[in-house]
Amino acid sequence: MNQQQRVAIANHTLEILEAGSYLNKAGNKVDLSIPLQFAVTNTRLFTPDELSLLAENIPAARIETQFEVMNETTCDAARRLVYEGETDPLSLNFASAKNPGGGFLGGALAQEECIARASGLYPCLQKAPEYYNYHRNKNTTLLYSDHMIYSPKVPLIKDEEGELLEEIICTSVITSAAVNAGAVADNERSSLNMILPAMETRIDKLLALCVHYEHEVLILGAWGCGVFRNEPEEIARLFEEALAGKYKGQFRRVVFAVKTNKEAVIEPFRKRFAKRII
Repeated sequence: MNQQQRVAIANHTLEILEAGSYLNKAGNKVDLSIPLQFAVTNTRLFTPDELSLLAENIPAARIETQFEVMNETTCDAARRLVYEGETDPLSLNFASAKNPGGGFLGGALAQEECIARASGLYPCLQKAPEYYNYHRNKNTTLLYSDHMIYSPKVPLIKDEEGELLEEIICTSVITSAAVNAGAVADNERSSLNMILPAMETRIDKLLALCVHYEHEVLILGAWGCGVFRNEPEEIARLFEEALAGKYKGQFRRVVFAVKTNKEAVIEPFRKRFAKRII
């Protein structure tokens, strides 16, 4: 699929979201107006201070956690889990800090763009302009911030090829930008020693928000390990320390969806999580 095709798929998705329905291959009308309205209306921006309070109130461990590492996209993972009987898995959106949906309208190819092309996420993100305005400020560090957007039960309407689903499935989404480690290294070297502490705190707050909304099934991944150039080994380690430590026993199933043709990206997650139970 080339860039022009991705642009066309993105625009088609927006047309469907505006219409509130589509016809599936069987010719049946699939109505998504009510679930989309629910997701948009209940989208909420959390400030770093609000998330810090949530992170102070984590209950005692209560369930066993099963981990999976799969070379699949976030949307593929969400559909697979729903088809396996899970309801409303929580997906982490590796956000652009400055543009809702990243560059999906221009045909960009990263994780957030894939989600935005296939779902109702974009109008949800437009409900939180404060998130993007904060990060567009010229004085904002390239570490970005711990602000997060929570969007409940976002409808997925397409597969990775842009084909419409026979019926929608839903995944709640937390939108959060990783530290832009590459930009820090190039343009803000005074913050280099803050990259890992910032990511450790961001992962803590991400998982606290998952607990707050009582999500037991999570779809995570190699957060910030693409164009933001975070080290997969370090991100995998930080997730392991959080999930086997403070957040042990909070989630029933955690999938690391790492779509890549680079072993160096997925292998650190396999090493720490593949087929593991904590």
